Amino acid sequence: MSSKDTPDSSRIEDQLKGKTLQVYMYMVKRKEAVGVREVQRDLEFSSPSVATYHIDKLVQLSLVSQDEYGRYYVLQKVQVGVLQAFVSIGGISVPRLAFFATFFTTMLAAYLVVSYDDLDIFAIGFAVAGAAAFWIETIRVWMKRPIS
Repeated sequence: MSSKDTPDSSRIEDQLKGKTLQVYMYMVKRKEAVGVREVQRDLEFSSPSVATYHIDKLVQLSLVSQDEYGRYYVLQKVQVGVLQAFVSIGGISVPRLAFFATFFTTMLAAYLVVSYDDLDIFAIGFAVAGAAAFWIETIRVWMKRPIS
């Protein structure tokens, strides 16, 4: 195997975009081997050849391989580009920033409950600003997700 055949992260990052990224995320999410027609049908591609093209790109990147039955499966999981902003929990991709947004929102609610009689406007302002900033960024990352 030459160094040209060994995928490096910059090459993967250059190639793993758009519909190819969509196919890759679909296969990662499925956690089992899939056929070309499954990919075409589930991702609503116009023809099986479109699915084959993107699967072939993934095979060339050594991210996907084919089994003896002609079905494709994920060889390795990579975290490049927009994928770095997500964490997988039980097969569901969640933006990493959602944890911070939830934390700030929870702390704000706890502060309001615990300090109901003696609220500080500055503490509330900082908590609201922090929670809002993290929720806005979480939504922005969510909108860039490769697949629903």
